[in-house]
Amino acid sequence: MSRSVEEVARKIASMEIRGAARIAQSAARALRDFALSYRGNSAEEFLSELHKAGEVLKGARPTAVSLPNAVNYVLLAAGGKDEVEEIRSAVVEAAERFIARSKRALERIGEIGARRIKSGDVVLTHCNSQAALSVITTAFRQGKEVQVIATESRPRYQGHLTARQLAEQGIPVTLIVDSAVRTFMKEVDKVIVGADSIAANGAVINKIGTSQIALAAHEARVVFMVAAETYKFHPATVIGALVEIEERPPSEVAPPEEFPGVEIRNPAFDVTPPEYIDLIITERGVIPPQAAIMVLREEFGFALEE
Repeated sequence: MSRSVEEVARKIASMEIRGAARIAQSAARALRDFALSYRGNSAEEFLSELHKAGEVLKGARPTAVSLPNAVNYVLLAAGGKDEVEEIRSAVVEAAERFIARSKRALERIGEIGARRIKSGDVVLTHCNSQAALSVITTAFRQGKEVQVIATESRPRYQGHLTARQLAEQGIPVTLIVDSAVRTFMKEVDKVIVGADSIAANGAVINKIGTSQIALAAHEARVVFMVAAETYKFHPATVIGALVEIEERPPSEVAPPEEFPGVEIRNPAFDVTPPEYIDLIITERGVIPPQAAIMVLREEFGFALEE
């Protein structure tokens, strides 16, 4: 097994590499680098090692479907090849194609989503979604006056990254604790978040706390938008599979040794039902959550018929 693959998997698992888009791109890049470094002469062995590498990468984070979708996209290109060099070329081309597509998708989401932002809007965001940030920053670059309220996104404080990134671009941003969302919702015009997985019924799996924000927005009649690339739609949910919700170490919340006799739980994601989501912004356009099944059929139709 390539050390580079194991190192990328470790960084994904430890959240040194975070964010669904970055995770997917890193996995594709790791497979590309592994293919370039392979020095064996057996095509069968090469394919076997590639699939082992893919499983290591996919096991790093169970909830973000961008990870297995990226790995499967790259490995699918290697199928049916009989020569080592053919496999190598196919993997490298597929990985680079996926990375380029991912980056372009973020740009398109920004362009499409910015149309939903008006000058003077106050936008609330949660965690550190590159897709959501693309919408906000694109609107700002278009000359729209935008103010942002960013949650801290505990316990890993990804919202701190969001606040810094926005401030560096000159966008007015206010950082709040997660539990203050309902208090500030009366000042908000729109909520925009990212997604780690989107199910066939339109439910969105995202950073823990997202569902509570959606509920507060629904109560306040504030538009709740999700920005997500189509490779974040989860094909297995079409046939009834449930999305595994990752539970991370208790130590991220508090030192267990300081709370003897106390169970500490740390789910990393939650599920926002489609009835609390107004629209999903993808690189293909804006859809209602109920249309998620159509995206899945277009994106993964070959897999759904097997």
